[in-house]
Order: sequence, then structure tokens, then C-alpha cells
Amino acid sequence: METIQPLLEKARQASISVRQLPDSQKQALLKHLAAAIFDNTAAIIEANKKDLDRMSDADPKKDRLLLTESRIGDLANSLHEIAALPDPANVLLSEKRLANGLLVQKKSVPLGVVGVIYESRPNVTIDVAALCIRSGNGCVLRGGSDAFDTNTILVQIIQASLKAFGVDEHAVQLLPTDRSLVNELLTAVKYIDIIIPRGSEQLIEFVRANSRVPVIETGAGVCHTYIEKTADLAQGATIVTNAKVSRPSVCNALDTVLIDAPVASEFLKLLSPQLEKFEVEIFADEISYPILKELKYPYLVAATPEDFGREFLSLKCSVKVVEDTTAALSHIQQFSSKHSEAIITNDDAASERFLNEVDAAAVYLNASTRFTDGGVFGLGAEIGISTQKLHARGPFALEKLVTEKWFVFGNGQIR
Repeated sequence: METIQPLLEKARQASISVRQLPDSQKQALLKHLAAAIFDNTAAIIEANKKDLDRMSDADPKKDRLLLTESRIGDLANSLHEIAALPDPANVLLSEKRLANGLLVQKKSVPLGVVGVIYESRPNVTIDVAALCIRSGNGCVLRGGSDAFDTNTILVQIIQASLKAFGVDEHAVQLLPTDRSLVNELLTAVKYIDIIIPRGSEQLIEFVRANSRVPVIETGAGVCHTYIEKTADLAQGATIVTNAKVSRPSVCNALDTVLIDAPVASEFLKLLSPQLEKFEVEIFADEISYPILKELKYPYLVAATPEDFGREFLSLKCSVKVVEDTTAALSHIQQFSSKHSEAIITNDDAASERFLNEVDAAAVYLNASTRFTDGGVFGLGAEIGISTQKLHARGPFALEKLVTEKWFVFGNGQIR
């Protein structure tokens, strides 16, 4: 394909049919889609296996690509959750009558057409389509070649549900994976209202540098957990282990553990057996390395400067011993991607300082960073975790897929 313009034109036109769909019909459509996904579980798994067979077992993205019966069931269930949420569009935000008699209203309206560029995450296909349908938007999806077969069957199922409800199927489209066509998408200001990259830092940087369409950045997470000297160390070890091993390939997984020097030996003695069970490779700084060496930790590497500020996306993490809270905050300020950061402490002053000073979309006190998720936060699902500050921050979910529009009613007024 030499150009995607015809596809983009169809998406723009089709978005009108989604916008005009009554709220009850959008809810019914998503429930219909949930049932269709569940009924096609075997076909989805078969298509997914084709993608998995092309990917190396050593690739950390393989877990994100994998769709099991359980994960497909979770996708179907999330559609019911999204359907149950209130429609964020067509909400009267303000209303006033001016002295000249004009009635001025401000309402929420759909963004229009949402473009999403993402990598080996086929669940994003369902999440984005569902959120856009619920909010009255069209969407164009540019998934990675790694998930091509899975994304293809998912979009076919989505389009069949759209047709069943009399909606133009082009309201949700899967674009070709040809990289030469990405720039055309990024400059399609006539057809696309917003671009959302979800994936690696390299992908996000490329989109940021080359897009003429407004961009909301999501995806990259360099997440720290700081063990302050008054922390319940046993609790801290459990939290760190969960944040690292429960699903290491996702953006809210832990990357770096910061430990106050007075408790470093005691904490690592508690933490190391838990991480060893999962064969977590630790990149240790010059203070923690000899401690872990003495503990005979088997998966130990001396850290280099490049191991801090690194998103591992696998069973690896870095460890650094810091002098105090000020040093921990300085480290996070330097290396954080502004995604999710946690402090484990029993000191009220330290927790208040950390939560207020850390510049991140989500900050945690005595809890795992793994909770940063649209579904967990009660938002149904998300397109991604926004790490910027304009329009959306944190889970980019249903409530943020709208903009504002002014409606002015007159009776012959002139200025």
C-alpha cells in the first residue's frame, strides 16, 4: 500500500456514525462485542499462536503478546465495565444567560478520530476500540507486526459488531504495519485529532519528534520503590517483590529499589530470598553489591550508570543504597519517567514530603506500583498511562476521550 489516505478518509466519515449512536445503543454494542469475543476465544488463541511462534522465547514482549483463555475472558469482562460507565460526551458542563440575552452553554463532545500506535499488546486493540465507541469516537489502530494476526482477528470481530448495530465498520480500523506509512499517519491533521503512542521510549520519542497531530505520551515506565529507614521491612520486601515479579513486562512494574543506608543490610536479607525464587537478576550499586555477595545471591551483577533510569520489562531490577530521603528524591528526579513511584515508610513527614515532591502521574505510600491501571482505578480500561501533564495524566481512560464545545443560542443579537 502506497498511501493510507483512503483509510483515514473512511475513518473520519465513519466517526460521525459512532457520534450519532444513542447512549443505550453504545452500551448494547459493547455487550454484544463482549459476547462475540468470548464466543471466538478458540479462534483468537489460534491467531495469537501464529504471532507467538514468530517471537523468541527470550523476548520480554512475549508475555504481553500472549492471550490465554483467562486474559480473553478479562477482556470481555472489561467491556461490560466500560459499558456500565457514564457516557463522557454530551454532558452539560456550564450554562449562563448573558446580559444581551444570549444563552451560552459548554458541553463535552467526542475528540473525533483517535490514532493509536502500539507494540505487542493485542489487548490494547480491544481497550482502545471499546473506549472510543463508548465515548463516540472513531479510531485507527497501528499495531506492531509482532501482533498482526491477533490484531487482525480482533478488529474483524469488532467490525462485525459495529455492522450489527448499523454503524459504519470503518469507525475502527487496523492500519498496515508498513513502517513507511507511519509518517503519513503522524501528519494527517485533516483526519486524525490526536495521536497516542503506547510502547517503548524509542517509539514515544519518534512520535513526539515527527507528529504534526497533537500527541499524548503513554507507556514508558521507570518505576522506583524507596525503602525509608523507618519502614516495616518485611512489608517492604513483599511490596517490592510484587511490584517486580507479578507481571514484569508491563509499564507499572518496578525497575529500581532505593534503600536507606541504615537498613540496607537488613532489608536485602529479607528481600533477596523472595527475588531469588523468581530468578530476578539484580544490578547492584557499589554498596549493595557486597551485601548481596555475602548473602550468596546467585543472580547478581555489578551495576553500571546505565542500569539506573532503565526500564527492564523483565525479571531484572537495579538496587541503590541512598543516604536519606533527600538523596532518594534526587535520584528519582533524575531518573524517573514520571509514571509511578512508591515510598515504604512509617514516618509521616517523610511520606508527606515524598508524595508531594515526586513529579509522577501516580505516587504510592506503602503499596505496589502495579496498581497504576485504568481498570484497577475504576475507569473500566485505559488507552495507556499518560506521563505528561496536558489534557490527561495517569490512566488515559474514557473520561479523557472528550473535549469541550461552546453552544451559543441567540435571537438576532449582533456585536
